[in-house]
Amino acid sequence: MAQTNDARMPAEESDLLQIKPLGAGQEVGRSCIMLEFKGKKIMLDCGIHPGLSGMDALPYVDLIEADEIDLLFISHFHLDHCGALPWFLMKTSFRGRCFMTHATKAIYRWMLSDYIKISNISTEQMLYTEADLEASMEKIETINFHEERDVMGVRFCAYNAGHVLGAAMFMIEIAGIKILYTGDFSRQEDRHLMAAEVPPVKPDVLITESTYGTHIHEKREDRENRFTSLVQKTVQQGGRCLIPVFALGRAQELLLILDEFWSQNPDLHEIPIYYASSLAKKCMAVYQTYINAMNDRIRRQIAVNNPFVFRHISNLKGIDHFDDIGPCVVMASPGMMQSGLSRELFESWCTDPKNGVIIAGYCVEGTLAKTILSEPEEITTLSGQKLPLNMSVDYISFSAHTDYQQTSEFIRILRPAHVVLVHGEQNEMSRLKLALQREYEADASTDIKFYNPRNTHAVDLYFRGEKTAKVMGNLAATKPEVGSKLSGVLVKRDFKYHLLAPSDLGKYTDMSMSVVTQRQSIPWSSSLSTLELLLDRIGAGCVEVVEPDRKLRVFNCVELTVEQKMIVMEWQATHVNDVYADAVLACIMQNELGGTNIKGASKQTKSEESRFRECLMETLQDTFGDSCVPKMFKGEVLPITVSGKCAEINLETLTVTCAEDEVLRQILNTTVQKLHQTLVSAN
Repeated sequence: MAQTNDARMPAEESDLLQIKPLGAGQEVGRSCIMLEFKGKKIMLDCGIHPGLSGMDALPYVDLIEADEIDLLFISHFHLDHCGALPWFLMKTSFRGRCFMTHATKAIYRWMLSDYIKISNISTEQMLYTEADLEASMEKIETINFHEERDVMGVRFCAYNAGHVLGAAMFMIEIAGIKILYTGDFSRQEDRHLMAAEVPPVKPDVLITESTYGTHIHEKREDRENRFTSLVQKTVQQGGRCLIPVFALGRAQELLLILDEFWSQNPDLHEIPIYYASSLAKKCMAVYQTYINAMNDRIRRQIAVNNPFVFRHISNLKGIDHFDDIGPCVVMASPGMMQSGLSRELFESWCTDPKNGVIIAGYCVEGTLAKTILSEPEEITTLSGQKLPLNMSVDYISFSAHTDYQQTSEFIRILRPAHVVLVHGEQNEMSRLKLALQREYEADASTDIKFYNPRNTHAVDLYFRGEKTAKVMGNLAATKPEVGSKLSGVLVKRDFKYHLLAPSDLGKYTDMSMSVVTQRQSIPWSSSLSTLELLLDRIGAGCVEVVEPDRKLRVFNCVELTVEQKMIVMEWQATHVNDVYADAVLACIMQNELGGTNIKGASKQTKSEESRFRECLMETLQDTFGDSCVPKMFKGEVLPITVSGKCAEINLETLTVTCAEDEVLRQILNTTVQKLHQTLVSAN
């Protein structure tokens, strides 16, 4: 199917692809993108805003009707991408189908359970309960990487996105138009995850994150060396090193780095490292289960020993089990320190200059982690108390998001016609858009349009395509000739068109062909011969006697039977047959109401025939010259000569024959038919 697109061209409403962020539009948090095309509505992610709470943290879902959404795709288990899902599945009218990868579903259960426990809000403000979370699991379906699915005519496939375990990009195809949603993705392999793959199919539209804008990540080795040096410096000066992380995701990468570094430095063996999360054991069990979803390095290492069985790291369930008596390293959740154990430890340690906090991931505006990066002199505790900020604050990005180079390279490989930027702060996203536009303006081989919509503001794209129907069944039994016409039933299913003979409907579809026979009874006080004469006036030669004195057929489709002063009309219902039946019915009823003089019909008919002959001869003489027709002729056949070529017009059947010139025959036939129609209409 040939496709063209232009956001400016006028087109039918059905050609409109609308992309509307309900969250993550010029912001980071509450990712939720709506797609609408060809009557299908799809939601991409359903997250919460880490810097907000309660209903305020939700995407702008009040702008949509939940029960109209056909499909919902969750890219990965981070709260800003799936945190609102239990609420949406259990507290709204959503009746569609929800998909995510196996690993995402396994970790989603524990991530959101932890979120419910550490949320520092009242029960009334909670979006959902543990019971809602548990019930939502039954409504979630899983999909494997590279598995192609087709639901209600929407085809989709999941590709590895890197970022975190189980993270997926979704390629979605509707009516031949392909949309790739990246979610959060990373094109750089790390210690345990492979890099995001490039789908083998070119999308028409790419919806991609823009978290880091135009920033360029430092090399992985330099980043790891800087991280371990800061941790070592803090503990060797007798301080406590806090690393706020989410229970799953970057935490596992940092644990692998620290465990290896401690093994290589015996002088640090006496200093404990704690992984402080109530989900620690459950999370590690999930990671060990999905080893095959990780990179080659981890898969090779698992054959010797399990890299996630750490030698120098202990699990810490909560602050009640923690003896704060000396230097240590604590990785605690949540990553943005809005509440929970990481917030409690930070408030306990922030006044001591020997201590340090390392922010190892992206921070959303409005969170404590983002606030302390600006190095304020004091912070406000959850209880409202002011405390001096004396501990060191460092930022090292281990956040597995693409930087400018990776994003640009990804776009260059795929070459989509349209790129929609989401999941980025307004300024960063604007800089990224301008940088990409400058880069691709200089490339004459590409024509890519970039968009960075705000929340609730839609990007409207129009895609037009030739609708091609596949001929199947009996209609395809013989090879058609060029210019020949095919007649059949056009069947549309899941945006595909098929042309079938009516008899093949039951074979290729779940439909069948039915014939509707219409029957109408009308009072009639005259004879069958009178009826025949009356109907012959509608069109000469249109009446056929089926049974003498009983049944007529008109226009070869409407049968009339005279029975006991009634006329019974029968015909197969079609658009054309219904028009003929209406004409016959009107003629009969007009006669019964006394509007037609049947007695004078014969004389009137002969008069009309004479008038038609006179008009026809005058018309032919005006068109082709006086000598084209004889001045006198007998019978029902009128001979005509035009430029030496002979033709005959049958005045009874109104047919034209001309063996010498088919074009002349068609011209004469059109003249005869139009003249006859004009005179009949006038009478």
